[in-house]
Amino acid sequence: MFKRKEPAAAPANGGLKLNYRRTALIGFAFFGILLLWQVYDSWCPTFLTDIFAHRIYGMTSAELKLSDPEKILDVQWIVGVIMACDNLAALILLPIFGRLSDKTHTPIGKRMPYILVGTLVSAVAFPFIPLFFHNKNIVGMIIAMVTVLIFMMMYRNPAVALMPDITPKPLRAKANGIINIMGYFGGAFATVLGMVFVLSKYIDATEPAARNLWVIELPFLIASALMVISALVLFKTIKENELAEQLKDEIALGEELAAVASPIDDEKPMSKANRNMLLAILAAEFLWFMSDNALGTYIGNYVIYFLSSSSKYTSTMIIVGGLASVVGFAIAGFIADKVGRKWTISSGLVITFLGLILMCFVRPLGKFEQGVELGFPVLLYVVWALKGFGMALVHNCSFPMVVELCSAKKIGRFTGFYYASSMSAQTITPVLLGYILKAAGAWRALPVYATILTVLSFAVFTAFVKNIKSGKVANVKGLEALGADD
Repeated sequence: MFKRKEPAAAPANGGLKLNYRRTALIGFAFFGILLLWQVYDSWCPTFLTDIFAHRIYGMTSAELKLSDPEKILDVQWIVGVIMACDNLAALILLPIFGRLSDKTHTPIGKRMPYILVGTLVSAVAFPFIPLFFHNKNIVGMIIAMVTVLIFMMMYRNPAVALMPDITPKPLRAKANGIINIMGYFGGAFATVLGMVFVLSKYIDATEPAARNLWVIELPFLIASALMVISALVLFKTIKENELAEQLKDEIALGEELAAVASPIDDEKPMSKANRNMLLAILAAEFLWFMSDNALGTYIGNYVIYFLSSSSKYTSTMIIVGGLASVVGFAIAGFIADKVGRKWTISSGLVITFLGLILMCFVRPLGKFEQGVELGFPVLLYVVWALKGFGMALVHNCSFPMVVELCSAKKIGRFTGFYYASSMSAQTITPVLLGYILKAAGAWRALPVYATILTVLSFAVFTAFVKNIKSGKVANVKGLEALGADD
């Protein structure tokens, strides 16, 4: 995609060029990840709300919503604790698998063994979550959730590290945009499943006989099948060891052009300037994930129990946000080339903030009358579009900024740092917000909470992160920009 302006220092092909086809194929790993997590995050908090309403109050959440809707808020802290335990395990496991994969050497590569095993076990365990829920087996359901989580962590870090393994540093923002677009196709497919198999139809049924298992089972089965297919496509098309050898000169040139405060040297401790940059990025990342995960965890319950609307609106809203995210990911790399990654991320946080301010003014249009919902506030679609676009700018550039600060030998470890920050945020925020919702007794605390954290992340990021651009490279023009295989 690029040519360096000093061709004497460039590799034999005349410059750095992003291979779009190969990058998109690597994106199949992210397709599987977001497909699973979209189903998991959209359905599991509502499963937990329903099952604990039954255990604590002896009623389904549908019956409780009709008789005493405030009590729905009382069980959200339990939902938050369980969702946070999942993320706590991820906080521990992601750095472990990152380091292990850095040190692994096999005939199929260092990342691929973890991707294949993690995918297979997760795909087998995933459909047991709704099955155990349907049978009111909370222990079995949580065991299935934990199993999926552990093996997805085995998959996730190595899968994400695969892109920077074979992409020179100056090209990683654009490559990350393509990877994320592929991931959002997976998330969009999961959202369509949510529109076809409407969760609220199952949840709002007050009679056990009216709860059809296949409404909640089929989305999980389809997600599992597509995860396996995406991993097989990745395995068939991406030959890690061959690519590492073919691209070693380009990777070396990318190191020379890196956007870092001081050069990377594996033989010496990390420089103070680079360490401070890393800590500032991770601190800001922690705060924006606190905000974003709060919305992702509770939005399904917010729509069903606060807005008294159907979960099909949640699915539509997620599609709107996903489309906005795709636009953001498509252009984020080009914006970063012009203004730098720091100001691209800062702009994304401002756009997200504007969306969350609007969300503070969202109100229900009415309550259920005889089981029929009265509508959905269109303003929430605008909120989700702004948030989707803004956070796409943030996520697209933040991961490349972290792995920019390490050599090719430590990509798995630094990917672990990135996920340690995000997962620690996602461990704390469901519990903290669950308690806040219970104490406030109002779902309106959700957008206020997310807005405050977004402002804090912007303050930390803009104050402590430097805007360092990569070494200069020139855009490839015409047909060459299509990134055909060399």
